[in-house]
Amino acid sequence: MTDPFVVVGADAAGLSAASKFRREAPDREVVVFEKGRWISFAFCGMPYFIEGRVERMSDLLSLSPSDIDERGIDLRRGHEVVGVDPDAKTVAVETAAGDRVEQSYGDLLVATGGRAVSGPFDVRGLDGAFTLHDMDAAAAIDAYVSDPDAYDPARADVSAVDRERVDRNAAMPAPETAAIVGGGYVGVEMAEALSGRGLDVHLFHRSGHVLSDFGEAVGERVETALAAEGVTVHTDAPVEELVGDGRIEAIRSGGEAFPVDLAIVGVGIRPNTDLLDGTGVELGDGGAIRTDEYGRTSLTDVYAAGDCATAIHAVTGGEAWMPLGLTANRAGRAVGATVAGNPSRVGEIAGTAVVKAFDMEAGRVGLVGDAAAREAGFDPVRETVTAGSRSGYYPGAAPTDVTLVADRETGRLIGGSIAGPDRAAIRIDTLATALEAGMTVPEVERLDLAYAPPFSPVWDPILVAAKVLNGTLEEA
Repeated sequence: MTDPFVVVGADAAGLSAASKFRREAPDREVVVFEKGRWISFAFCGMPYFIEGRVERMSDLLSLSPSDIDERGIDLRRGHEVVGVDPDAKTVAVETAAGDRVEQSYGDLLVATGGRAVSGPFDVRGLDGAFTLHDMDAAAAIDAYVSDPDAYDPARADVSAVDRERVDRNAAMPAPETAAIVGGGYVGVEMAEALSGRGLDVHLFHRSGHVLSDFGEAVGERVETALAAEGVTVHTDAPVEELVGDGRIEAIRSGGEAFPVDLAIVGVGIRPNTDLLDGTGVELGDGGAIRTDEYGRTSLTDVYAAGDCATAIHAVTGGEAWMPLGLTANRAGRAVGATVAGNPSRVGEIAGTAVVKAFDMEAGRVGLVGDAAAREAGFDPVRETVTAGSRSGYYPGAAPTDVTLVADRETGRLIGGSIAGPDRAAIRIDTLATALEAGMTVPEVERLDLAYAPPFSPVWDPILVAAKVLNGTLEEA
């Protein structure tokens, strides 16, 4: 065929798009190029595999190559798209064998995701130093933290795994002390994972509280939870250097050397857009590919979705880059439908996210920080309350911190966060729904939320927070 739908990237966005397209346009060819061997894996599950909660790496796979083949999708692993010619409507592809071929397309989806950045730290060639953004890294870390005599190679039970890298790390002496550089999602989750594997864990974060995007109240609760489980949290502590000759020996922060024999660097990710260099494609927030409400880029018949693409923010109405799992899956599915002839919006995003640190749960949505709110043109007003998660007399009730942020002039809810050990994280979905609906704080206060002693007090913590913030707005 001369007009195939070509997809670059075989993970969340790419395979969601290809699968949806195949169902709606069964008579048109779809080709998916993936430069590596791994497809359709659960990135968010990797810390739990390393911790040991997930027993086998195969448990993190959603689809196998045979599943893709059964769907009628032409999947080509070991094929890296290195360039796009939007005028000729072709992509240049390099194969694992070193060949270079061209593939024409009728429509093209770039779903290349993102890659971990290590800041000023070069983890390459330094044993015991890792970033965590792919399955091979997860397998290598799991092997490295195991005692050589106790490591079970069956844990990495997928043929795509870099077995040589796994075996090499499994043969090294097991570490005792770990440094985690960065207190974001990966840093907090890996602190729990490595502590669960028996390591003495130090977490270093350059700003005043971990999980900076969640706000101060959440950061304080999470730091307390980490410390209670033996994790040493260093805040306002940027790391200057990884020290080691062949293998990690220490990290340097504040001019002091901290001896470690494992380092995980989790300081962020960057969108993979190199294949579009020279095409003139428009880039947006975070250097991601700028897209419209249907996932279309500035190039004709070229779409982008997932961690490499921007989206529209539900609160600001402007462009945002927030690489999260649901965003990728939802956008890919929508693009697949659009290319098949059923125009579908990819949906707005609000940055809804949850994370856990041992028994402490946390969630956030919208514009939580004052600086971001003001930059978007709002005059933020906030309140933080602590309320019970269930009726006080019912076993399991626990303090839950809720922060709500509103616009002073309109009373509109523009953001919020939550932290607590008893089903706190799932409550963020109530705020996400209210925020996407454009509700005001008084409207949130009047929500008819469910009540029964095992689940919530009469006044759910979100209602309490809305009532307090509404009072502040009325006084303003």
